Amino acid sequence: MTHNSLLDHKDWGFPVPIFYGPGRIAEIGSVCKNLEINNPLIVTDRGSSKLSFIQELRSLLFKVGISSELFFEISPNPVGDEIEAGCIAYRDGNHDAIIGIGGGSGMDGAKAICLTVNNDFDLWAFDYNKPAPQIRSSDPFPKLIMVPTTAGTGAETESTAMVTHAGKGMKFCLDHPQLKVSAAILDPSLTLGLPPSLTAWTGVDALTHAIEAYIVPDFHPLCDGAAIEALRLIGKYLVKSVEEPENLEARGGMLVGSCLAGISFLKGLGFVHAISHMVGAEYDTQHGLTNAIVLPVVLRYNLPSLDEKRNHMADALGMSEKTSDGFIGEIEAKLDRLNIPKSLGEIGVPFECASRISEKAMLDSAASTNPVRGNMASVKELVEQAIKIAR
Repeated sequence: MTHNSLLDHKDWGFPVPIFYGPGRIAEIGSVCKNLEINNPLIVTDRGSSKLSFIQELRSLLFKVGISSELFFEISPNPVGDEIEAGCIAYRDGNHDAIIGIGGGSGMDGAKAICLTVNNDFDLWAFDYNKPAPQIRSSDPFPKLIMVPTTAGTGAETESTAMVTHAGKGMKFCLDHPQLKVSAAILDPSLTLGLPPSLTAWTGVDALTHAIEAYIVPDFHPLCDGAAIEALRLIGKYLVKSVEEPENLEARGGMLVGSCLAGISFLKGLGFVHAISHMVGAEYDTQHGLTNAIVLPVVLRYNLPSLDEKRNHMADALGMSEKTSDGFIGEIEAKLDRLNIPKSLGEIGVPFECASRISEKAMLDSAASTNPVRGNMASVKELVEQAIKIAR
């Protein structure tokens, strides 16, 4: 990839229609027209609802005669009641599509609303670990456009949604094979206003996606190729995007890297995410930050037995040292440079929750694809280490 290509407009058809490039948000009206969308519900999180890109989006739709309404009652860690409220807003407004815009929470909320708004199934019937509900052709999922405004979650091309079950204090991965994203707009200019801390947290989220997906023990060369290219881009642009926040090339590199990392985790994830999901469900921590703290602990558990894959990841990240200790040392140095806290305890996670979190983590879908097998005791040790001192 050349320098100029990250500043150019590119259209890709894999795995969904993707419109990449600075300023591509201006084409949202034509994208909707081509999809025969006339009255979309715009779904975002509370923190993004008053940001300029929301009003810009609505203005761009209005200019081409497309009406819209905004639903922003989505928490940083979306919960079931918020999804039901979004379904009510969709039906009351007679909407014909959903545009999910913002970070991972807004896009997860948009996908979860899509899953349930046109049928009578309970939200939790779409649990990834359960048989998929039978959706009638007369009740199709709404058309769905995704617009990420952070470079980290990678949620814009796949249909899974992470939603917290408040009663159980657990996050669940919700999905249906028939829900497909109709279009994704990757506009790096929308990420320019992201504060350095969120740029770092979401960027390490993408890094974690690519690492965990690549080391899942399954033969999936499409996902592996996406993961390695994601690591190359993230290794080159993560720190630069934090330290040079107006650098549009770096923002573009991270947005593409994040998207590729999101594609790669169709293969699966691992213990970092299994733990992080449950910590976020109980303590409402920022997902990327939680991943960033837990990452070194799980790497020390996983990497010593993965020489070949570790070497490939080290090459993609431009590392000079390829031993397990060397790889982890360079990751930890990057986390230090990005001012990531050194333990979950620093962000308010108490030590006494370790048993409970580990029990829940073992039930998470990501735990089943971790490359090194573990049991409750081994995962509890990882959680305790992450709470006390992760690096």
